[in-house]
Amino acid sequence: MGYVIRPVTADEWKRLKELRLAALADPVARVAFNETLAAAAGQPDEFWQRRALSPDEGGAALTLVGEAEDGSWGGMVVVLVEEDQEVPQSHVVGVYVRPEHRGTGLARELFRAAIAWSWGLAEPAVEAVRLWVHEENARAEALYRSLGFVATGRIIADPKNAAAIEREMVLTRGRG
Repeated sequence: MGYVIRPVTADEWKRLKELRLAALADPVARVAFNETLAAAAGQPDEFWQRRALSPDEGGAALTLVGEAEDGSWGGMVVVLVEEDQEVPQSHVVGVYVRPEHRGTGLARELFRAAIAWSWGLAEPAVEAVRLWVHEENARAEALYRSLGFVATGRIIADPKNAAAIEREMVLTRGRG
């Protein structure tokens, strides 16, 4: 199955909302999100409209989707720039692939596009791409390692379950 990886456009906010709610409802994927389905579903339209804006349009993050040949969205990845760090870096969040698109290479394609976008920024020049992976998400961690991400040793408690942890992983320029 082939995909076109592209940014979400502002007028696609309803499709973005539907995909995000599907991610939060997915029993396998929801461990990766800090937001609950109930909280997201209760957001007003203006919230989703802002979320669909790209950085070029004044948005805080870039959302990339994998669009299948039939026009459906198989998955997404969200990447934002963190300039307040020691070294400018991007932060990958909101990774989701619908169950029927898993195992097709879509997640890898989405990540490659997010990484390429990060490395292509002129200002700020991003030197690292980071993410957090839940300890129960071994499949995602294996993907990230295969893309060159390495564990930093930093951990945080899962905001939804203090007994669980998330591990930070990073990809530095030149490795991916």
